[in-house]
Amino acid sequence: MALTPSTMPGLSTPAASFALPDTNGKLVTLDNFDAAAALLVVFWCNHCPYVQHIRAGFTRFVDEYQPRGLAVVAINANDVSTHPDDDPAQMRIEARKHGYSFPYLFDETQQTALAYRAACTPDFFLYDSSRKLAYRGQFDASRPGNDVPVTGADLRRAVDALLNGTPVSPDQRPSIGCNIKWKPGNEPAQQHE
Repeated sequence: MALTPSTMPGLSTPAASFALPDTNGKLVTLDNFDAAAALLVVFWCNHCPYVQHIRAGFTRFVDEYQPRGLAVVAINANDVSTHPDDDPAQMRIEARKHGYSFPYLFDETQQTALAYRAACTPDFFLYDSSRKLAYRGQFDASRPGNDVPVTGADLRRAVDALLNGTPVSPDQRPSIGCNIKWKPGNEPAQQHE
């Protein structure tokens, strides 16, 4: 398992457009979230122990914040030829099993992951109502085996600030997780296995 930190793209970077299928094959686009006060784009997958570690806490977080105006979309960009546990059929099972109330999309070409400069799973990108990047960092300080409770404290602070119309602190710590499983030739130059 290669530990990879988020690339931490510049704050105020605009959200990249996407059009990706969800677990039922329905195409979901960035425009589908136009009415939301804030948008959280998460790079996610089924097999990563870092995702599995926060999965229940993240699902509770989403259920708490969606009614307050936060839209959430998760994107799996892993190469399923090397990681079949992340293929669309398994994504469908995962979403049902864990009660995902957010779209879980498959980025087969990995072009969306590249556009967002996603590096790891989980990797969080929080956008304001103008779809400018306000937060890119960790869910919280909990990691598999470190005995820190999963609370979502870092992301909660950022979302609360956005939804309350106050500035999001620029003091943000990168998310850390498994590297995105790039197809040969797709791996960004700045990333290493």
